Amino acid sequence: MEDLKKKTFFTIFSIISLFALIFAIFFNVQTYRREYTGILNNLTRMRNLILSGRNPFERDINSLNEDELRNRKVMDYEVYTFILNDDNDIIDKISHSDNGITNEIIKEVKNILTKNNKSKIKIGSLYWHKYAYNYEEGNSLTIVNIADARNTLLTNLFISLLLIVIGEIIIYIISKKITEWITKPVEESFKREKEFVANASHELKTPLAVMMANIDCLDINKKNEKWINNLKNESDRMSNLITRLLDLSKTEYLKKENFSQNDISMIIEKRALTFESLAYEKNITIKTNIAEKVNILCHKESIDELISILIDNAISHGKEKSKIKINLTSDKSEIKLEVINKGDPISPEEGEKIFERFYRNDKSHNRKSGRYGLGLAIAKNIVIAHNGTIRAYSKNGYTTFEVKLKK
Repeated sequence: MEDLKKKTFFTIFSIISLFALIFAIFFNVQTYRREYTGILNNLTRMRNLILSGRNPFERDINSLNEDELRNRKVMDYEVYTFILNDDNDIIDKISHSDNGITNEIIKEVKNILTKNNKSKIKIGSLYWHKYAYNYEEGNSLTIVNIADARNTLLTNLFISLLLIVIGEIIIYIISKKITEWITKPVEESFKREKEFVANASHELKTPLAVMMANIDCLDINKKNEKWINNLKNESDRMSNLITRLLDLSKTEYLKKENFSQNDISMIIEKRALTFESLAYEKNITIKTNIAEKVNILCHKESIDELISILIDNAISHGKEKSKIKINLTSDKSEIKLEVINKGDPISPEEGEKIFERFYRNDKSHNRKSGRYGLGLAIAKNIVIAHNGTIRAYSKNGYTTFEVKLKK
């Protein structure tokens, strides 16, 4: 259920955030293009005027016709023109704005003339550069102060980023609400299913116990021995199944208030010792490499059950005359438990399925061994209850069950 909630939330959050980001990018790109086009128009217009030999800015503004007046008003940047001779020396300079020509402008002009040896229009990045220019070798240099455009773009960019941050907070809250609304029916359905399994298991336990007691009281003779033994075997299987279902139900309702600090190193050591006799029957050796005194806030009985399931699973599916390695490592933030055995490989697809309830890759073998495909589902519930992760994978003939728990 938690996986469903996370995926639903991530999908909703990503989609809304993507639209917000696209809008912010579109807004800034449009603003940039508008400023860039305005600067380019100013440079191009001045280039055309100078190359044509005309300079309408020498005329009185009241004598301009409507088109000329509109062209002049478009000149909304600080524009300066420097007339050059054939040797690229400045012979005249014109300011097309109310501001005079400063030493900084002169310095920039000299820098441009020194570095350039051919005619070109250069604007550059409006976010970083201070000036754009049009250089006509041996004729003129028109320079535009783009500081105002840069300030406008940076201000818009800052406002956009601020709005994105605020928007992401709002989107996060909205996504949470939508996720809860979407997953609520599914969550209720899962809850009813869990309650049904728990209640049904409890209800079945008592009549089954009565049946098993009555079977033990039956007189066994040659005629009914076969049938009574069959009843006993199936009753035992049913009893084990009900017990595992109850265990599964318990792990789904683990409460944090029942957690306490425990030495998980000691729990693993003790559990490994108890399984040595079972491993010996299959000629399997258990090797441990466990960091000492690793303490973690956990539900002790559940962690003990988790380790038992993983070791028992490794023995059941391990090859004879092989080794099982149990590794426990720890760092500042988490612990990592690995149970490694040599057995049949687990495919990537199966690595996800084996933690599902009642999943059995070899149904005939599991039925003979009295397994129901609930052990790893119980293990996963325990890990999830402790805010951890569990996964299984095979590599180079070895199968590893890896559990990570936060400290």
